[in-house]
Amino acid sequence: MTPPPVPQIPVVVLAGFLGSGKTTLLNHLLRNRAGNRIGVVVNDFGSIEIDAMTVAGQVGSTVSLGNGCLCCAVDASELDTYLETLTGPAARLDVIVIEASGLAEPQELVKMLLASDNPRIRYGGLVEVVDAAEFPATRERHPEIDRHLAVADLIVLNKTDRVADTALRTVREAVATAGSRAAVICAAYGRIDPELLFDPVLRRDEDDSFRQLTFEDLLPEADRAHDGHLHAAYESVSFTADVPLDPRRFMEFLDSRPAGLYRIKGFADFGAGDPGNRYALHAVGNFLRFVPQRWARGEQRRTQLVLIGSGIDAEALHKGLVDCQDAWQDATEELERSMWGVLRYVQQPDGGEA
Repeated sequence: MTPPPVPQIPVVVLAGFLGSGKTTLLNHLLRNRAGNRIGVVVNDFGSIEIDAMTVAGQVGSTVSLGNGCLCCAVDASELDTYLETLTGPAARLDVIVIEASGLAEPQELVKMLLASDNPRIRYGGLVEVVDAAEFPATRERHPEIDRHLAVADLIVLNKTDRVADTALRTVREAVATAGSRAAVICAAYGRIDPELLFDPVLRRDEDDSFRQLTFEDLLPEADRAHDGHLHAAYESVSFTADVPLDPRRFMEFLDSRPAGLYRIKGFADFGAGDPGNRYALHAVGNFLRFVPQRWARGEQRRTQLVLIGSGIDAEALHKGLVDCQDAWQDATEELERSMWGVLRYVQQPDGGEA
């Protein structure tokens, strides 16, 4: 009997140069956590861990890593030790956020996560926070920012309330010239919709009448009303189909996904290509992974996907998925052979790859 898949906790890397607003954004996530229990790894540079002290009172599991950049001072095995603690059953966490030092190399952090042997984590994306008001000066001092932008999965142009429209367009153009295909979200005071990074958790407290107040409860009504409009910064496409998808056409769709498409989540049904399994899909930026899961007895077989991004063509994406459905109907005899494309991105139940 195939063992059930190990639940995986998304690990999000929050990067950006000094003063970009990473800690402000992190605190916003902690106050608007959509029911999630968030573990935080704070990577400070210097002897006084100011960032760690800022967030320490707001989260149950905070790991502060001092003495330099995480990517330089901590090797993969040491990072695994911290992740082992945060992903243990006793921690009961839903999301882990690594706030990188302002001097960190984000691509090295991503490599460390992808090389981790911990089967209970999955890569949740690299978020690069940019001070839109100071971007030209930052780029002059730190030309390596172009490299950071190019590998980001989501770019948050922060402090846009301090930038005129013409200057903001210039910043967006500069981001594009850096080679980035990431979704770009504008924000003020680090306020982004948490659902860009993680899904809401529907969890009832042990006793609703005596539960502890959360930071969401304490957030002023004015802030809650303001945050309620954050979803306007991005688009979401939902797709449901009772007809299976053609695996080859679906992989072509995923391989050619447009710039700005940040997350894809859900389940795909490949019909005769693999009649015993549905495929859980997790895509963030350029990262893509499938996990086969046995169909439950009596479960309705269908594809259910949600695509999230900024500046995307929702109609074109929906049409592309419909084409994958139509292709299955046109070429059912090719399905088994076309599964090779999916298997390139399959993650086995033990966390390894096929």
